[in-house]
Amino acid sequence: MTTLVLLRHGETLLTPQRRISGSGGSDPGLSPAGRRQARATADALARRGGIEAVVTSPMRRCQETARSAAARLGLSVQVDRDLREADFGAWEGLTFAEVRERYPDDLSAWFASPESPPSGAGETVQQVTRRVAAVRDGLRARYAGATVLVVSHVVPVRTLLRLALQAPPHSLFRMEVAAASLSTVTYEEDGTATVRALNDTHHLD
Repeated sequence: MTTLVLLRHGETLLTPQRRISGSGGSDPGLSPAGRRQARATADALARRGGIEAVVTSPMRRCQETARSAAARLGLSVQVDRDLREADFGAWEGLTFAEVRERYPDDLSAWFASPESPPSGAGETVQQVTRRVAAVRDGLRARYAGATVLVVSHVVPVRTLLRLALQAPPHSLFRMEVAAASLSTVTYEEDGTATVRALNDTHHLD
């Protein structure tokens, strides 16, 4: 059995404002609250034990979160560009309320179809799914039978969970993945996936 422990990065200054922060805009680091979350998560992962590798998105907030965990676990950090957040095009930096006001038709189309991009040539859900699925397959092959910490963002983490559940694309918008939350998916040798945990934030209490 191969296990992927999915960790969303800790908070940035944009997170409490619920502003969209993808790979097409700014690349904020962790806020003071986010750094505290990263340390608490690292402690929880150390208590859990058994993690043999740490792989992260290249974006600052993920690398900072991953480095905190890896230092506590005595592991190095590997960066995989395809774990980056979706590119939200013209929606970067806006709240969804602002997007709904400025780009109502584009937002409706994005929610309705995984092939519809955000305004301004952003990345479709389908495009994100392809690259994230490729990362998953690569990790399963490279770390067969091991447990890997994957540090990423809302859309990639939700995508891995959706694929594990074999759920339709619109289910992506029906999951909560909070900052510094942990979710876990296991994979049998035949590829059968099981979601063992979703949006666990107990370590932040």
